Amino acid sequence: MTTYISLDAALKMLENAYLVSAFVLLAGSYIGLAAIAKSENSDDSSPLPKWF
Repeated sequence: MTTYISLDAALKMLENAYLVSAFVLLAGSYIGLAAIAKSENSDDSSPLPKWF
């Protein structure tokens, strides 16, 4: 008995993987941009002197 995945099922899995990866990419970029914005807006710490 041979087991195989039908073309319809394979396309559904590919579509789901694409949608999940797009969601993860958007969520990751949103989190990264929020972290950058928060670090740029934090004015509570004075800049440290540079030691060369």
